[in-house]
Amino acid sequence: MTAEIRHSCGLFGIANHPEAAQLAYLGLYAQQHRGQESAGICTANGQSILRRAGLGLVTDAIGPRDLTELANPLAIGHVRYSTTGSCSESNTQPLLVTCSIGQVAIGHNGNLVNAGEIRREYEHHGHIFTTTSDTEVILHMLADRQFVERPDPLTSVLRHLCGSYTLLLMYPDRLEAIRDPSGNRPLCLGRLGEAWVVASETCALDIIDAEYVRDVAPGEIVTLSLTGLQSRRFTTPDASRLGYCIFEHVYFADPSSFVFGENAHLVRMEMGRALAREAPADADLVIPVPNCARCAALGYHETSRIPLGRGFTTNHYIGRSFIQPTQTIRDLTVRLKLNPIRGSVAGRRLVVVEDSIVRGTTTRGKMQSLRRAGAKEIHLRVASPPIRNPCYYGIDFPSRQELVANERTVEQIREYLGVDSLAYLSLEGMLAAAETANSNFCHACFSGDYPIPIDPCFQKDMFEQRQLRFFDALGRVRDVGSMPSPPAADAARD
Repeated sequence: MTAEIRHSCGLFGIANHPEAAQLAYLGLYAQQHRGQESAGICTANGQSILRRAGLGLVTDAIGPRDLTELANPLAIGHVRYSTTGSCSESNTQPLLVTCSIGQVAIGHNGNLVNAGEIRREYEHHGHIFTTTSDTEVILHMLADRQFVERPDPLTSVLRHLCGSYTLLLMYPDRLEAIRDPSGNRPLCLGRLGEAWVVASETCALDIIDAEYVRDVAPGEIVTLSLTGLQSRRFTTPDASRLGYCIFEHVYFADPSSFVFGENAHLVRMEMGRALAREAPADADLVIPVPNCARCAALGYHETSRIPLGRGFTTNHYIGRSFIQPTQTIRDLTVRLKLNPIRGSVAGRRLVVVEDSIVRGTTTRGKMQSLRRAGAKEIHLRVASPPIRNPCYYGIDFPSRQELVANERTVEQIREYLGVDSLAYLSLEGMLAAAETANSNFCHACFSGDYPIPIDPCFQKDMFEQRQLRFFDALGRVRDVGSMPSPPAADAARD
């Protein structure tokens, strides 16, 4: 699978450091893989909050002058992909508002499955929303008198939220780091001298030489301020409803990161080993589809004893946001990103390792390019089960009808992809590859077992938001005379 599936988002926060803005910038840069649509940083000095944000990568959205102007000891940052709400300046996070309780900024990773219901209720009572993001409902709730008058307004608000979320809230004098009761998205806590740091992934701690301390627990609020750290619970998690997103291990997390207590690289290697045991192949060479499946391919090679090689070169100058106006150009762009190494693959029987397959259109193109390069046989091995269900918790998988595994057998998928054999890792094999107890993982995209109940109205909201993002993209490219593909043919990550 290529790097074009729509990610969740990345969060970073730091308290009590004179270079908080610069460190937040580096922390976001380390987590750029979690979102490429927009980036933003807010800082505070005890009295007020400043914000700089924009569309594009971190380097596009925030410049050296911005960092100088943001010089304060408290900072939060956010890189975003819009799973709910269109890609626009107004939806760029962190969001910053001034309301009845003063200034508040917020960054969010995940999806609130009851956001539409909450928003409609507030709009009915005259509230005006300035974004299409689900995150904004939290700000309206924090300013609502029914919550403001409670002893702990934030805990009262959080108990009304349903879905997947890690949150960073900034007030002028403190940060609040929050993880939902299911623990669906990762959030870790670190220490850098006298400063406290929080991030979606430990790779962001590594880049600034911060020491990992622990994960923020499901249902926990951690307060970071100039005077230290405090913790409280807004709910007691139900062990039976925990749902750590297994796709963090399959693809999202940087290989260097520790996610849910396990190193992503080692988990992926074990997935590759399990895949080799479950689906051996008589072949000459194991090759990964870079850059996603290198860890799994290494594990497959170790167990199968088939030599590990390189079958593709990667063009690093093709932007992820490149809009292909026609199917022909889209196909050529895939070939430009990954070009087969003819001398390595010609006349050889290949085991091609992928981490996952979504629509299958891009994977099919890669297999065709290997055929054209002279591959004798292609045995495709996927280090996760077939994706048969959409995600409602922060991953923008396409609709069920667009998934290549929807109502298709593995043999039918093999025929579509044009390979000699195809095998997926079993659900049991994937879950066993991570040492964390299997029951703690959310694997709904593979199994259809959703740990957080999904209301049918929310499913409709998600479809409408997907349409909104498409037409938003359409409006942005009209000025340059290009037309994006419609939702059913939108470039997928696979």
